[in-house]
Amino acid sequence: MTDRLDSLQISAMALIERLLLLLPRGGHVDWSKEPAALWRSHGFGQAFQRAAVDASLSLDDLHRIDHQKAAIERNTRQFLVGAPANNVLLWGARGTGKSSLVHALVNRYAADGLRLVEVSRTDLAGIADLAAELATLPYRFVVFCDDLSFEEDDAGYKALKSALEGSLFKHADNVLIYATSNRRHLLPEYMRDNLQTKMVDGELHEAEAVEERISLSDRFGLWLSFYPFKQDDYLDVVHHWVRRLARAHGLSLDACALDEAFDKQAVAWALGRGVRSGRTAQHFARHWVGGQLLEK
Repeated sequence: MTDRLDSLQISAMALIERLLLLLPRGGHVDWSKEPAALWRSHGFGQAFQRAAVDASLSLDDLHRIDHQKAAIERNTRQFLVGAPANNVLLWGARGTGKSSLVHALVNRYAADGLRLVEVSRTDLAGIADLAAELATLPYRFVVFCDDLSFEEDDAGYKALKSALEGSLFKHADNVLIYATSNRRHLLPEYMRDNLQTKMVDGELHEAEAVEERISLSDRFGLWLSFYPFKQDDYLDVVHHWVRRLARAHGLSLDACALDEAFDKQAVAWALGRGVRSGRTAQHFARHWVGGQLLEK
């Protein structure tokens, strides 16, 4: 009998441990000290998780996207002072600074009450619950959806669309949505949708499927477009990151270090990656500075 009871206790403990794994974890975030958090699903619910933030990333580190930087910074400042502001869609080429720009904004304005909550595409179905929680807090929150794109039957699509139509913000005027995407319209676009487009009395009438794809991104009040860098812009960003990393690691650069031969190496690196971007520039800078330190 004793052995049977022990076996039942072990089974019960194992069951409890499995159930605990399904419950929300890490729900408490001290917003007075932590500028950012994640909002994630955990079995039976959703909860905040602490997020590591690169506090060293500055708006001054982001070169050759001055127009985009000025536009989103102005919108964020309006939001912080309680003035009308727009949800923002940052779309375009990969590695051009979209996500870094949002993170740098939080670093710049955290002391003014700006906070960031990152939500993945799969957790957008609970965005209304998130807004309800944030509405009670004395901070201004950017709900950040990074690398956002949807498939046609994605549940998060309708939840985000509903939020952008205004229902989310009726009770949460301290929340804005900033999203990044490689797609301007956030949904895949097919040739068959365009074939349904009609001409009526000389006017072009887009098919319903096309209208549906446009409707979500159209609800973002501010669009910011990002494009691959020209070669001179790319090299300027490379030089910035090399100098920044060299200073951080105590590496002195002589006057000839960033010469024509260096630029050729940087260009060859970008050709190998297939894109000239800020991310590519930073990766090359790490490669080059790391190599210099290794030699020394």
